[in-house]
Amino acid sequence: MPTSVYNPPALKPGTLRVIPIGGLGEVGRNMTSFEIDGKILIVDCGVLFPEEHQPGVDLILPDFTPIKDRLDDIVGVVLTHGHEDHIGAVPYLLRLRNDIPLIGSGLTLALVEAKLKEHRIKPYSLTVAEGQKEQLGPFALEFVAVNHSIPDALAVAIKTTAGTVLATGDFKMDQLPLDGRLTDLREFARLGQEGVDLFLVDSTNADVPGFTPLERSIGPVLDQVIARAPRRVIVASFSSHVHRVQQVLDAAHANGRRVALLGRSMVRNMTIAADLGYLKVPENVLIDYKKAKDVPDDKIVYMSTGSQGEPMAVLSRMANMDHAIEVGDGDTVILASSQIPGNENAIYRVIDGLTKLGANVVHKGNAKVHVSGHAAAGELLYCYNIIKPKNVLPVHGEYRHLVANAKLAIDTGVPEENTILAEDGTVIDLKDGVARVVGQLDIGFVYVDGSSVGEITDADLKDRRILGEEGFISIIVVVEAQTGKVIVGPEIHAKGFAEDDRVFDGVKPKIEQALAEAARNGVRDPHVLSQTVRRTVGRWVNTSYRRRPMIVPLVIEA
Repeated sequence: MPTSVYNPPALKPGTLRVIPIGGLGEVGRNMTSFEIDGKILIVDCGVLFPEEHQPGVDLILPDFTPIKDRLDDIVGVVLTHGHEDHIGAVPYLLRLRNDIPLIGSGLTLALVEAKLKEHRIKPYSLTVAEGQKEQLGPFALEFVAVNHSIPDALAVAIKTTAGTVLATGDFKMDQLPLDGRLTDLREFARLGQEGVDLFLVDSTNADVPGFTPLERSIGPVLDQVIARAPRRVIVASFSSHVHRVQQVLDAAHANGRRVALLGRSMVRNMTIAADLGYLKVPENVLIDYKKAKDVPDDKIVYMSTGSQGEPMAVLSRMANMDHAIEVGDGDTVILASSQIPGNENAIYRVIDGLTKLGANVVHKGNAKVHVSGHAAAGELLYCYNIIKPKNVLPVHGEYRHLVANAKLAIDTGVPEENTILAEDGTVIDLKDGVARVVGQLDIGFVYVDGSSVGEITDADLKDRRILGEEGFISIIVVVEAQTGKVIVGPEIHAKGFAEDDRVFDGVKPKIEQALAEAARNGVRDPHVLSQTVRRTVGRWVNTSYRRRPMIVPLVIEA
């Protein structure tokens, strides 16, 4: 796997250049660029949600650097499905050029357009369906139905003079899907027969043996849990998981309960899904959240966001007793989603918090209330054998997922040298059925913090972690300009370090000694004197307390 950065050669005519901009080595911010003959096609443009070591960050975007200076060459953005990790960064790309065409299925584009409306962007969009073919500049596109945990997902075949690429997007091969829409293996086989030169494959479940369980196996479990619940039921899921919400609506209806949707994104997405006919709402089941408090506790189900332990989402606020719904004894909480890698601690904190409040928490670990939306190893083997691709690029997953997916490809006969383990920014050129790594770009994380985009750096996050974990110490010293002798101070104040600033009485003489020593050596520069104070206090704190707080010294000459 490439680690050192090196620039690719100039792109030759008739060669297709593929650059995964995001989604490799991580579960999120999926985005891939395809370039041939001066034109660029983008597939997906998603976000990554922050982990605990990224305090204050709202979202993480793909690094648009490889295409930032080429915006006018982009012929379109194909969106494979409507999950945030595939569409969430679209508004930030369209801020750079708002007339880039968006191509996707009906539900996908409806979810994107609702998001763009909040950013006051009206997009140019083209709605497509499985079986449809479109020509965008040098790219001939064919769309193939795939089954996922959201309706209307599509794989896309990209045909160019350099060869054919097939990108699955996120998919699985549920043989009894809730919406009756199967992954179209006949189309996969047809494309394979015509020749797939490069296969971009979803890797999320590549290290899971066998087959992903059926989505419809969840319905009876939800029905049983709701039937047995003595009081209120609160179900948490992704705000775009239409299939799961459908199952909750059906189970609630079967048990004589009403359903109230909680969370702005949940209400927005399910309203769109219902309006377009993807969500079938049983009569008289949905009730406005404000009216739900008038419904008896054993007759209500709340459908909320927050299944990943996000601090500001509904479920976390309930666990922290910071929500109008006060969870208590007899309430049942169902976490009906998977755990995105990196979110485990946050999720278990929410589970513990809800359990302490008296709730019965049902989750994937103790009941079958979720199945994955991604193909497991057995399904991927079928795809490789059906398509017989010349080259394989595992995408969408952490490094262990990519390695597991590459091994499956090799097991089915794809030559090891044709199986590319890449990372974000790897540059791959395809020509005459041969795919080769030709460069590695320096791709970073772009953080969204409130209204600022890309202004927060890794150094800023490190400072935030230090402040949060180790505390803050400020030292003010006034010295005589001519002699360097301390006139006032040192005054030491701390936050998040110790209750009483008197703990620093032991280090004050050391500061004075260090400044006197610096003065004897002719040091007068206030910045150099500040660094002397920082080192003195840092050594003392580390030796005495085994801690590394943020230390901010200020030396003033008088």
